[in-house]
Amino acid sequence: MPATANKPAEKKADVRGNSQLEKYFLDSLKDIYWAEKHLTRALPKMKKAATTSELQTAIGDHLAQTEEHVSRLEQVFELLGKKPQAKKCEAMEGLVKEGETVIEETEDGSMTRDVGVIMAAQKVEHYEIATYGGLVQLANTMGRKEIAGILQQTLEEEKQTDKGLTSIAENNINWEAENED
Repeated sequence: MPATANKPAEKKADVRGNSQLEKYFLDSLKDIYWAEKHLTRALPKMKKAATTSELQTAIGDHLAQTEEHVSRLEQVFELLGKKPQAKKCEAMEGLVKEGETVIEETEDGSMTRDVGVIMAAQKVEHYEIATYGGLVQLANTMGRKEIAGILQQTLEEEKQTDKGLTSIAENNINWEAENED
């Protein structure tokens, strides 16, 4: 076999050790673990602030899903032989604060508040989609197919949540907000 054919296998083996990439991957897992745990405390506030039952239900469903995401991340840490550990996620902290500001600055019971809640929630979803998408690719690069599969499942759920929020906004809330006084 040519020497070049061995290089990818050697590289893959190196990555599974203590490479910079694996350290970055682990650091990113700690970041999204903190973000998901933080989100489990923020979503009930968003649900309470929402006006329509459809949006309240969607946020409640996402809370249950987020709790499952936390469990999956704990499973990933276990597969890596690491204790689950959180590292403060500045991005999620900022996105949650922005959502809280939207709630404070909009009238209770208004459709405009629901528009703001949906947009804040979608910003969170887009951050999660970007993070999980990157983590799936890194796990695949490192030859960690089982971990990639677990993270892919969460990625698909985040995408579905985003689509669901878009549907809620487009089907009624945005139009109702446009007609509010």
